[in-house]
Amino acid sequence: MSHDRYVGVDVSQAQLDVAVLPQGSRCRVANDDAGFDTLVSWLGEPGGALVVMEATGGYQTAAAGALAAAGFDVVVANPRQVREHARSRGRLAKTDKLDAEAIADFAQRNQPPVRPLPDAQAQLLQALMARRRQLQDMLTMEKNRRKQAPQALAARIADHIQWLQEQLASLDDDLGQQVRQSDIWREKDNLLRSTPGVGHVTSRTLLAALPELGELTSRQIAALVGVAPLNRDSGKFKGHRTCWGGRAHVRSALYMAIVSAICYNPVIAAFYQRLKAAGKPTKVAMVACMRKLLTILNTMLKERKPWQPKMPANA
Repeated sequence: MSHDRYVGVDVSQAQLDVAVLPQGSRCRVANDDAGFDTLVSWLGEPGGALVVMEATGGYQTAAAGALAAAGFDVVVANPRQVREHARSRGRLAKTDKLDAEAIADFAQRNQPPVRPLPDAQAQLLQALMARRRQLQDMLTMEKNRRKQAPQALAARIADHIQWLQEQLASLDDDLGQQVRQSDIWREKDNLLRSTPGVGHVTSRTLLAALPELGELTSRQIAALVGVAPLNRDSGKFKGHRTCWGGRAHVRSALYMAIVSAICYNPVIAAFYQRLKAAGKPTKVAMVACMRKLLTILNTMLKERKPWQPKMPANA
């Protein structure tokens, strides 16, 4: 769809700063329901408008949902991409007003693709997975503290560890219930978990943090996650290809899946051993296996077929 208005929204906890190009109009509203209503009224008809805002730790979620519900094309962009675009245009200063203008300029010049925003159930699953990661991190830190704590504190830390474990178990029950309530998620979860090495944590992470799985090509999904090697060549210099960027939580889940898959998944195990026999470092072989597993899972969801011992031709 072609657009004739490009709306940049700089999101903070309390307010939204808005800039519209090429008209050059600006406004500021509160980051709450009343502010969303004011913004929708101020923007007018949604036709022809592309609204872009940065991902800001969840503060953008309600605003993006309200604008999408009003009929606007909404994109939640990677903040690093927006900032690098601003620097390439010579915009070094940073204020809320300037950031909104930079986001609008990014929208106008780059035309980021519009993808459907996650619905309320998907947002809840994402929030539950984020909370699970927080509990797991706290549990790891407390276990490390207990090793060095004096005897007087060790018992209290042990009590906290037990509480965290109970909370983690309760959260896993909630996650399982969310997946079972959706026919689509239940089908995808069953497909993903049919793969040796993919457990419930990996499956739910993919469902929550990678909704594009099964919708993109193998190269696109690998680049989106950050397991596609990127060239670093210039003139006669030929640098090592490296992986960077992408979705860190998905990569972490894939890594843990690969640790299991190289032992129990015949396709991944054979691929890993072939890479090691060719002299590849362990880390390089592990990342290559992550990409291969991701490609297989992408194909499985696209074709709606469970795991097959025979490797897919395009994997």
